Amino acid sequence: MLLPDPASTRRPAPAPYKRIATEEAFAPPAMLDIYRRLLERGDADAGFRGLMGFYMTSPSERARHIMRCLTDLDALRLAHMDAAGIDMQVLALTSPGVQVMDSATAVSFAREANDFLADAIRRHPTRFAGMLAVAPQDPAAAAKEIERGVNRLGIHAVVINSHTQGEYLSDPKFWEIFEAAQAYDTPIYLHPNALPKGMYEPFYECGLDGAIYGFGVETGLHALRIITAGVFDRFPKLRMVIGHMGEALPFWAYRIDYMHRATVASQRYASVKPLQRRPSEYLREHFYITNSGVAWEPAVKFTQDFMGSDRVLYAMDYPYQYAVDEVGFLDAMDMPLADKTRFFQTNAQAVFKIA
Repeated sequence: MLLPDPASTRRPAPAPYKRIATEEAFAPPAMLDIYRRLLERGDADAGFRGLMGFYMTSPSERARHIMRCLTDLDALRLAHMDAAGIDMQVLALTSPGVQVMDSATAVSFAREANDFLADAIRRHPTRFAGMLAVAPQDPAAAAKEIERGVNRLGIHAVVINSHTQGEYLSDPKFWEIFEAAQAYDTPIYLHPNALPKGMYEPFYECGLDGAIYGFGVETGLHALRIITAGVFDRFPKLRMVIGHMGEALPFWAYRIDYMHRATVASQRYASVKPLQRRPSEYLREHFYITNSGVAWEPAVKFTQDFMGSDRVLYAMDYPYQYAVDEVGFLDAMDMPLADKTRFFQTNAQAVFKIA
């Protein structure tokens, strides 16, 4: 089957369901000012320099488009949504969010970013929902921000941009965040970040460090670390979301199950302990998957078959991927209307508590 043409701009026709896009980035201008100061200092890590350093300084049309769109939560963004037939966006603070900042700045700015987001939702309540930013650098503060976000801002999901300065949520020191997410029934969207030190160079030297490949590899690794660390045995009601067709994990599920069982039996690694269930069962029962950036019917249908049609959601990945015609290709998928409605609308309403 041919892939859709990413250069096409054919507008989608009206649909018998709402189209809710569930991984759509924004950036308060004040955060970009913090990023500029970090870059000017000269000691920012290579992944951050390669990601935001590029987008914030490149004269290319793609970079200028992304920077314009990230900071606009009004006319420009709404016009782009209307052109693509998107009824609502679920907004998330763009990667790396506050996770590249020092702890005190990260805690403070996460609150500022969430207030900025809440203001946008209040201005456009039928067009925007959102995810809370938190600072994993301070797990106790992150837990408090989840409580504030739910109870005061009415936002019912969290975004964490994968690793935090090379550290992963599989480390129990971060599990206070999982405890709060479970307690307040807020799913955590595990979104990609620029690659950490030690992983960056082999990808960067061949141009594969970003969304083309590196992001998916690193975020899939993070999700597997969380699973194999026993997080879901400790927090049985915790829910998570991963994008980009599950960062390929559904396609690896058989081999992951086999090799995890074999690795436990071999006692090769002290870090690999028995789990109550197979890794693929945690993936199916605790994760939701968005197709962000993958407007390809075979991948969507395979993932629905693997996960269940109630666990796969639509996302565009705006503004990093804004291809109007992708919506039309997905509208045309050969699947029952009920499953298509779940994909575009009702799964998102359930996961993100959208009325």
